[in-house]
Amino acid sequence: MAAAALLFTAAALVGHAYDDSAQTLRLRWPPLYAYWMPHAGPGTVAAPVVAVLVIVYGPRLAASLSWRALLCAAWAGAMAWSWALTLVDGWERGVATRLTTAYEYLRSVGDVHDVGATLRGFTGRILMDAPDNWPPHVAGHPPAALLTFVGLDRVGLGGGVWASVFVITAGTSAVAAVLIAVRALASQETARRCAPYLVLAPSAVWAGVSADGYFAAVAAWALALLSLSASRTVRAPRCAALGSGLLFGLTCYLSYGLVLTGLLALAVLAAARTVRPVPLVLLGMAPWFALFTAAGFWWFEGWSTLVERYYQGAARVRPYGYFVWANLAAQTAVAGPAVIASLRRAAASAGVRESWRGRKRGRVRDRAPEARREPWRRGLLLLVAGGVCCVLAADLSGMSKGETERIWLPFTLWLLPAAALLPRATVRWWLAAQAAVALTVNHLLITGW
Repeated sequence: MAAAALLFTAAALVGHAYDDSAQTLRLRWPPLYAYWMPHAGPGTVAAPVVAVLVIVYGPRLAASLSWRALLCAAWAGAMAWSWALTLVDGWERGVATRLTTAYEYLRSVGDVHDVGATLRGFTGRILMDAPDNWPPHVAGHPPAALLTFVGLDRVGLGGGVWASVFVITAGTSAVAAVLIAVRALASQETARRCAPYLVLAPSAVWAGVSADGYFAAVAAWALALLSLSASRTVRAPRCAALGSGLLFGLTCYLSYGLVLTGLLALAVLAAARTVRPVPLVLLGMAPWFALFTAAGFWWFEGWSTLVERYYQGAARVRPYGYFVWANLAAQTAVAGPAVIASLRRAAASAGVRESWRGRKRGRVRDRAPEARREPWRRGLLLLVAGGVCCVLAADLSGMSKGETERIWLPFTLWLLPAAALLPRATVRWWLAAQAAVALTVNHLLITGW
């Protein structure tokens, strides 16, 4: 914990020490993409109430509710927490206009009159010097991200409010997906222990009204279905594998960076000790690539063009040497103190515990990793390790210079289950610490993207 606090403090001090940091780092309050503006709103009353209810009753309900009821309660709790934090910024700024800024997808919904023509010309509008270039978020993602909001508009759910309702509702469902995966690969008891931490996560500050929360949920359900199929804890494992592939295929066309969830998929397969679902997963992914390619959008061309645009903008001036460690500092606020503490315990559990025992023929070194002595730990630790590997790969790639509080939500989500390793006696204290971080950040800073 002390090391994490020191890392964040160093990133803040070094970031603010940059000459004209707003132009060099393109951040107003480094290492976070935010600016200082203490404020309050309707959520200032609601959010602490939700936090107190989860802290007081969450652990007990997580232990006593039936499994299906727990999944519904966790989703509802996460939704209440997300809405309450969002409303700290007020209805207009936090909900109605958050997804209607010049950077967002809704600004381009009206440009899509013919989906086929849009897909054929999509890559040609990515570069900043292209005629009628896409706004940053549209240009920075494959077309399924934009088409999601086009679809909402076509069915009569257009505008900023409906978009916000959609991303919060879909995004918070990721809590249930993670619980399903943890239960399948570790144990139901483990899933119950980490449920309150998933509900009261500080990451809700950034996931609330953000398309990245929606992306994280799609990826989470893909991994949940893969977990069910690989562990064969579902009646139709083949259907689950096929469904997982369909969602993995969709993630590839929602965000280029979500290809890194392949590392999490490998962690799932390693935890289940099987590769049986892989052919069906690939079969499920195939239609997306076939349809988008046939329609005129070639994924690899879009990606390479995006890299060129990325270095036309902020990445051109943002120093890699700062962000390669400041990104990690920012994640300490997103994940929260409970996760930071539990990652240390996870590392200790994954390591080798050594003891010396006297034997008749001398003293023999006995190696007994906790993960081997307690099988449920192995699945949990592999899931968490998959999330850590995704974060590190994204960090080292150079394609994540800042703004990672939202971009890495699909990865940091999988660090939260590590909190199941924390002592039961301290659960309410850690939940209070998680809530305190979220409330402090949300009231002192205006976060954005």
